[in-house]
Amino acid sequence: MESKNNLYCVIMAGGIGTRFWPESRKSKPKQFLDICDTGKSFIRMTYERFANLVPTENFLVVTNARYKDLVLEHIPELAPQQVLCEPIGRNTAPCICYAAYHLRKSNPNATMIVTPSDHLILNEAGFRSIINDAIAFTADNNALMTIGITPSRPETGYGYIQKSDSSLLSRVKCFTEKPHLELAQLFVQSGEFLWNSGIFVWKVKDIIEAVTKYLPEHHALFDGAADKLGTAEEATAIEKVFAECRAISIDYGVMEKADNVYVRCGDFGWSDVGTWGSLYQLSRKDKYANVKPKTGCYTYETRSSIISLPKDKVAIINGLRDYIVVDTEDVLLICPRNDEQNIKKYIDEVKYKTGDKYI
Repeated sequence: MESKNNLYCVIMAGGIGTRFWPESRKSKPKQFLDICDTGKSFIRMTYERFANLVPTENFLVVTNARYKDLVLEHIPELAPQQVLCEPIGRNTAPCICYAAYHLRKSNPNATMIVTPSDHLILNEAGFRSIINDAIAFTADNNALMTIGITPSRPETGYGYIQKSDSSLLSRVKCFTEKPHLELAQLFVQSGEFLWNSGIFVWKVKDIIEAVTKYLPEHHALFDGAADKLGTAEEATAIEKVFAECRAISIDYGVMEKADNVYVRCGDFGWSDVGTWGSLYQLSRKDKYANVKPKTGCYTYETRSSIISLPKDKVAIINGLRDYIVVDTEDVLLICPRNDEQNIKKYIDEVKYKTGDKYI
């Protein structure tokens, strides 16, 4: 097993969470919210999930520069230098490169666990056991590990991983982006496919070797700035790197091309809680299949709807079926659950008419 001193957790926390608008905003996106009503924000739960595995000083959070203070507010255990600030979002490959090249300078023997900041995991003990298996495997192998989830339904909102055999830890055959329903049904029936959690484990030297091979322009940019990392010149150097580097996901850029990609599969109550619809599926419902606040919300002839209100607000809702109702201080969203894929379109129109004020 990897020494704890060489084990690091990198939390990716730069997203805006537009699918949870109007609750999630640019000023305070989904990872800093308690959407699941657990008493803790997603990023706080993410930190606590790994705190038993990784020393506090070995956490890094990569986020947009505007969220640095929010990160430190939600994870006060971290020092400011543990928050790496992206000047602009460039998807997951540049985000991971930033952390990997940063770690190579401070500890070239580091192993990285890379995790999104806004997922829900119900069986945390089972999850940690799976992460430990991945850590042990990467310690002895030049391997890029990903964590796959045994699918419980033909979900079209997730990416899929095809494994090469039926063992718990196997070589990856291929990745598939979000499939249409018929293909998702075939994936689940075959038993060969897993949901892609977006959680990775690898040695720093192995991911940098892969970036050098498959994303040579990213390697050139980050390697060229390496001597500035951890110095007063870091912010200026990283601003230049991000201005020049291509936006691309780590899946497209590296994982789909590399021949040393493995998956450890499991079922630990995972959801990326990516949409109001997925929150509806996860949440406790009343006898009319509504998800609503415990107090202040009075429903009549309303079925199978999800309702979110500000604290201390009273709402009377009559005659809705299969709806999303989200009320905030300055925005009210009412739309059918089946139309939630249009939320980005609504955001675009509001932004076009009013600017960023409500986004």
